Amino acid sequence: MRTILLLFFSIFSMIFFTDAFAQETQFPIIKNFGGIYEIPNSVDPDPDMEYKIVIDLKTLQRDKASLNPGLNNVARMMNLHGLGGVKPANLKVAVVIHGGATDLVIDNEAYQKRYELDNPNLELIDTLKEAGVELYVCGQSLLARGYGFDEINPQILQGLSMLTVFTTYMNNGYKPLVFD
Repeated sequence: MRTILLLFFSIFSMIFFTDAFAQETQFPIIKNFGGIYEIPNSVDPDPDMEYKIVIDLKTLQRDKASLNPGLNNVARMMNLHGLGGVKPANLKVAVVIHGGATDLVIDNEAYQKRYELDNPNLELIDTLKEAGVELYVCGQSLLARGYGFDEINPQILQGLSMLTVFTTYMNNGYKPLVFD
């Protein structure tokens, strides 16, 4: 009898607690990437404010078969603002890619040549561009890592350097975020 009660309590607890805390991943702005969750009673962004954000993205992608975690974090940041009520038109985002993240910007052919894999970041790059995100790569990082300018995904703009693109956006009122 004790075993039956314990089993009943265990099943009841799993159903009750799983249902109480389970949430569906949401993608309000960037579909299929950067999934986020609603947080009850949270402080949300101002839905009427215009957000101008420039992101310093240098996150190394250790697993070359997976998405760059920093690039996925750009999608998360945008989705969090969207979940908080910010309209996509009020979310201006520029991403400056350099350092360890540089390889995410190369086209599929160059990626396959280097890693014998398809570039897992291409769909996310396309989705971010469709949402109005400006994506730049540091020209200095390209050269330092031995990439040819002809190997760059056409969705990515080439900057003289991360430093010049980043400071230009900052001087135009964009607030900086750094994704290591």
